Amino acid sequence: MKTALLLETLQNQLTALRAQAAPLMGHATLKPRFDRQLFRTRSTRIQDYLTEAQTQLDALRHAVESGQKNQVAWLAEHLAEQLTALHREIIAWPLRAWDSASPGLGKWQRKRLENQEFERRLFEMKHERETRLRAAETLEEQQRLMREITALEGRLVRCRQALDEIERVIERLTR
Repeated sequence: MKTALLLETLQNQLTALRAQAAPLMGHATLKPRFDRQLFRTRSTRIQDYLTEAQTQLDALRHAVESGQKNQVAWLAEHLAEQLTALHREIIAWPLRAWDSASPGLGKWQRKRLENQEFERRLFEMKHERETRLRAAETLEEQQRLMREITALEGRLVRCRQALDEIERVIERLTR
């Protein structure tokens, strides 16, 4: 019973850390944040550290189910250290602007958000025109709405291409 409560508490802590780190998930730094004994990953992205902690929690669950007491103790202690380190890092992250992987990264992330918003609005406009087309009664109105839908589809394609290019730039900057 105690182990089930412990596992649930650890999962809740990891979920809370994931929520706190959401704005930082894809952010990479110039140097790794943690000692190699604490985290095995060579990545410098907080998302990869959280993924490794989740893997540790899954291994802990498996060890509990298998009844491996020594491994359970070691995994639980190691996971607690990882969660503590992640918590400290997430809180301190805003103070580390000097260690950003790229000074232009923020600009590209803002562009991505803007383009995602454009894409959402274009999709809504297209959907609204399609709804009006189904209700259109005159041929002239139907033709006008079809032209608008076609134009919006073209804009959506260009918006998605721009988003793909922005993603490639961000990926290059965060390597």
